[in-house]
Amino acid sequence: MAYLSRRTLVGELIAEFMGTMILILFGVGVVAQVVTSEGTLGDHDSIAWAWGLGVTFGVYTAARISGAHLNPAVTVALAAFTDFSWRKVVPFSLAQIAGAFVAALLVRWVYADAIALVDPEHTIATQGIFSTLPGNGALEISTSTAFIDQIIGTAILLFLILAVTDPKNEAPVAWLAPFIVGLIVVAIGMAWGTNAGYAINPARDFGPRLASFLTGYEGAWRDQTGSLYFWVPIVGPLIGGLLGAGAYKLLIGRFMPEPEEAQETGRVPSQRTERETVPVPQ
Repeated sequence: MAYLSRRTLVGELIAEFMGTMILILFGVGVVAQVVTSEGTLGDHDSIAWAWGLGVTFGVYTAARISGAHLNPAVTVALAAFTDFSWRKVVPFSLAQIAGAFVAALLVRWVYADAIALVDPEHTIATQGIFSTLPGNGALEISTSTAFIDQIIGTAILLFLILAVTDPKNEAPVAWLAPFIVGLIVVAIGMAWGTNAGYAINPARDFGPRLASFLTGYEGAWRDQTGSLYFWVPIVGPLIGGLLGAGAYKLLIGRFMPEPEEAQETGRVPSQRTERETVPVPQ
């Protein structure tokens, strides 16, 4: 009962803030290291793995309290297709954006000298540390292609999150589920990173983008061609999340046999401790 009493909305928002902050500290941090070292201290694979590990550690941080959404696209999709409350969608999303924003400010502060050495004018050359760009700022990828990429990438993410957290689908045990979710992000990064940098998370992109704008990146809202771009990794993931979660529910979830003990789909599997299940002698 003491545990249940601590699961207030305030506690859930703090967990979402901290979990997303952990995610961004690793994710934006590794991109800062690779970009400012000009590739001598990492490459695409190290970026993909660090983002995945950031997700893993962020989920471990918040899972038992808030469910560790860490992503407005996840929050909206779970509200639409599970019993997650719609009244929590905006507060959760704001907490996630705030966590991403604060983490990006920390990275910006710690890497300020290194960024100034390689890009003193704070141009598009280092903007990709904080926010995504079509073709990662190097390839001529159209906005429409990047938008479709974000829809598909996030649809894959939500489809698989529901698959690995659905208790009807023999979800992984509690201690393993965050690692599996992290591997999903690693795989998406390795397969879907070219067109739009696999933001697949509005908070991950908007929070750091805002932080970069407030600390000297005047072109933060635009891509390398000057086109307004910030909306793509916001709207695309929100649509993709709904499509991916809906596809899982329609094509897989409804055919699953009922488990003996139901648990909310979309939450990291929980386990009762011996103290909770076995009477304690008085």
